[in-house]
Amino acid sequence: MTSQHSNDKNLHGDESNIQTDTECPFHRLSVVIPLYNEAENVAPLWEQVHAALQAYRFPWELIMVDDGSSDDTLARLKQLKQDRGARFRIVALQRNFGQTTAMQAGFDFARGDIIATLDGDLQNDPQDIFPMVGRLFQADLDLIVGWRRNRRDKLILRKLPSLMANRIIRCVTGVKLHDYGCTLKIYRSAVLERIRLYGEMHRFIPAWFTLATAPNRIGEMEVNHRPRQYGKSKYGLSRIINVVLDLLAVYFFMHHRAKPIHFFGSIGLVLGFIGMVVLAYLGIVKFGLGQDIGARPLLLVGVVFVIASIQLLTTGVIAELMARTYFESSDSKPYALKADSDQPTSDEDVFGN
Repeated sequence: MTSQHSNDKNLHGDESNIQTDTECPFHRLSVVIPLYNEAENVAPLWEQVHAALQAYRFPWELIMVDDGSSDDTLARLKQLKQDRGARFRIVALQRNFGQTTAMQAGFDFARGDIIATLDGDLQNDPQDIFPMVGRLFQADLDLIVGWRRNRRDKLILRKLPSLMANRIIRCVTGVKLHDYGCTLKIYRSAVLERIRLYGEMHRFIPAWFTLATAPNRIGEMEVNHRPRQYGKSKYGLSRIINVVLDLLAVYFFMHHRAKPIHFFGSIGLVLGFIGMVVLAYLGIVKFGLGQDIGARPLLLVGVVFVIASIQLLTTGVIAELMARTYFESSDSKPYALKADSDQPTSDEDVFGN
């Protein structure tokens, strides 16, 4: 029991022993907030972020990304920048690309060593940034995720689907977190820049991070969560199908990105084995017992399984060639280095004069 309690503290953070900003090493902090039709939240969001960070003794910046809003969000951002432009930058996307792309745009513009993300609906509390950054340095983590333990959302439409999704994601990815969907996260930019976000993959960021760092360098911490005051939620039950499909893609990239033949080949071999067993049985029935098998559905099943096996094995070989082409023709590598790895700049550094 004592051991389990110790593990929980290591994962969630002992808030009584979190480093303050005066104990953290020097860093620059970028706060990225994607916005879509959140005009009423723009001004209070700025006020709350500024109030939370005005005593921060390290350099910080706020980046608000307008994701092609159709209301006055961009106009209010421009007015806010005109009135209080210090440490405030606007990234305006041409149209609505979705939260994942908006976050990636913010990451591309961010200049900080540490990056924090918040939702634009005022439900995340900017006051949590302080302790989360402290926890990141204290535990030497690369990513710390907010856990909305006392979530202030509707039970049927938001909390129950999220609870089920989090359990499924934990089982599939192996990254043991309670709340994948919380936008409040703190990242080391040196690790974050190794991955790119596409589609609707923002909810799987901790899983994507395992492509660039060890799972034990990803932690979580309880954060405050508040009810929405303005605007409308952009999420609902309709996204469940997208989550399931995205989860399949995440699983594939986490485990088979550099060896796709193992994924397709394993399924192909199983189907091929079943198909061959079925056909062998029907062969015995036909030639050994002299019975007619032409009208048996099992014959069609066996043939389909063998054909599917051949197709999957062929797909695996093609995917393997594409993976090798990808790694050899780009700067991507099938591994990630720690920051303290020795990287010689010349032959003399290794072999001497």
